[in-house]
Amino acid sequence: MSHIELTVLGGGNMGRALIGGLLRHGMRAGQITVGESKEAARTALSAELGIAATADNAAAIRNANLVVLAVKPQDVRSVLAPLAPELQRRRPLVLSVAAGVRVAALQAWCGPDIPVMRAMPNRPALAGAGATGIYAPAHIDPALRALAAQIMQSVGEVVWVATEDALDVVTALSGSGPAYFFLLAECLAQAGVELGLEPETARRLSVATLHGAGLLAHGSDGDLVRLRAEVTSKGGTTEAALRVLQGAGFNELIARAVTAAARRAAELAEQLQ
Repeated sequence: MSHIELTVLGGGNMGRALIGGLLRHGMRAGQITVGESKEAARTALSAELGIAATADNAAAIRNANLVVLAVKPQDVRSVLAPLAPELQRRRPLVLSVAAGVRVAALQAWCGPDIPVMRAMPNRPALAGAGATGIYAPAHIDPALRALAAQIMQSVGEVVWVATEDALDVVTALSGSGPAYFFLLAECLAQAGVELGLEPETARRLSVATLHGAGLLAHGSDGDLVRLRAEVTSKGGTTEAALRVLQGAGFNELIARAVTAAARRAAELAEQLQ
């Protein structure tokens, strides 16, 4: 990563997660500059991570060959548009992790011939265990694609999607997905309480089970059907529980939920253009 001069625009949760991941993976603090409007956030970033932080975004990107856009989606235009002259001079790769803001809009605000890509990480990136979908227009150089993947791999798993619309599905599946698992864990804990466990005992068992199941899945070959079967003894307790879930239309309910989230992601994206 020694060739990278990185600017992160936005020092919030995702910006901090990426910076922390990159530092853990060998990038030097001197290679990273943050553009951040809030003084308290700038002070904390400099003190805790040893990086340069400034309120002047144009100065922040002046020497960058990679700009990660990590501001709120509604702030993207107001942040990017004033930077177009500096972006045109330097022509860095612009990698946006702002949900829903399409490449066409980013390109318009950056100006012509600026390479623009999008990535959709999720909240577990804060723990270095994220899942990120990346989309690059067809004309983007393979070396820039590799650079974007390298950046996002610092906070977890990376997958490529073939179309920009597929990022809406990524948002619905992995972006929103942690909430689905948290809800299931919440329901499991509540069921344990109703069956006689102490609330703290039920909570600890549920959280540990969520964590352990994730570790098993991530450390395996990814065959989820086989993993489920290995836990499900014929005629046993797990089979009894799964029969109830599937009989109640669990699979169809999850499909409907993810479809609703994907549809909403597309609607929000339209509003941001």
